[in-house]
Amino acid sequence: MHVIADTEALVADGTLTEAQARQIESRSREVMISLAVNAILCFGIIAATAGFIFWLADPLAVAVTGGVMLGAGLWGLSRGGETYGMFGNSAVLIGVGMLLGGATVELLDKHESLAGWVLAPGGLVVALICLWRWHRGAWSARFVLGLVLLMGLLMHLGGIELLVLQQDLGAPGRNLLLLYYAVAVAFAGWQVDVRFVTALALIPFAQVLETGTAYFHAVYAFFSPEPTLSILQMALLIATCLWAMPRLAERNSRHLRTLAVLAFIIANLCALVGSLWGDVVGQNLWGPQYTYSDYEAYEAARAAFEAQALVISEHVYSVLWALALIAMVLWSATRMQRALFNTALTFAAIHAYTQMFENFAEEPLAYVIGGLAAIPLAWGVWRLNRWISARPA
Repeated sequence: MHVIADTEALVADGTLTEAQARQIESRSREVMISLAVNAILCFGIIAATAGFIFWLADPLAVAVTGGVMLGAGLWGLSRGGETYGMFGNSAVLIGVGMLLGGATVELLDKHESLAGWVLAPGGLVVALICLWRWHRGAWSARFVLGLVLLMGLLMHLGGIELLVLQQDLGAPGRNLLLLYYAVAVAFAGWQVDVRFVTALALIPFAQVLETGTAYFHAVYAFFSPEPTLSILQMALLIATCLWAMPRLAERNSRHLRTLAVLAFIIANLCALVGSLWGDVVGQNLWGPQYTYSDYEAYEAARAAFEAQALVISEHVYSVLWALALIAMVLWSATRMQRALFNTALTFAAIHAYTQMFENFAEEPLAYVIGGLAAIPLAWGVWRLNRWISARPA
């Protein structure tokens, strides 16, 4: 379990020795430095690869340069030695990136109609070969194989998406493909043990119900046309992750922990949408589609659908969201789920701030009631913690 600890205080009260505290600090520093080095290395490799492809701007030149970089990197790695291994790994990745990226750019530029049919299976083959060698532990460093695996996965998913756009695929096929994207990305992140990649799986997973983001001039927007169903979708993922985490090794549990926290963030953003606008459950999925040609007919069909659908008002949403946040704060505090605890507190502040301006800006009595209610709530949490601490382990 990862926890935050004040090593100086633990040494002062005799819980840790000075040597133990220094060891904990040293390991923590090594983890942070490793993350920084890998982040810088990945940025440099991506920038150099893309720069070479667009600077050379010629398929033959890109292929030759990529082959030379790949050969030089493999030669460097064959010489052994940890000190300069980073340069060999970087050269291999730039070379592979140029070969794969250059081929992708050429296909999209000159043979767009065939690009998807080549990239989708070709990327899958690259990813599977790297996954096989990853488990066999040969050819190159795991860092290199992991990144090439992700390159192949990107080609594979990009190829499928290009085919989807060309074929104008709609629901439900489009929704099932988004679910496949989520599973593929999460699986890849778990295999290479990179939680950032695992976290990216939440993007297509949320888009299964069309939850997503948009950008306008100077405005970033989050939209959720089906907030209730999206919350249930994320709640199912969170419950699954929380159920599986204690039953798995830490190496696997941390990926589930990442998914659970990000799913909780998305669920709270959906709840924010619901608390502002309410929700007619299922309207975006099964209700009438908006048409400009006959607006009156659309309005009549929409009203008919709403009359027989489950409608949750923004006021009911606000109360249910507040109760859910209180429950999560209490549960996560007692179970030492720090990330969920911090997230719940953050959205509790957002919820309070939003409601203050939306509904209670001119209602001082609401602040009196809310403030007085918070005092016994805090006392109850304090007493609950004392009771839990006093229980035998």
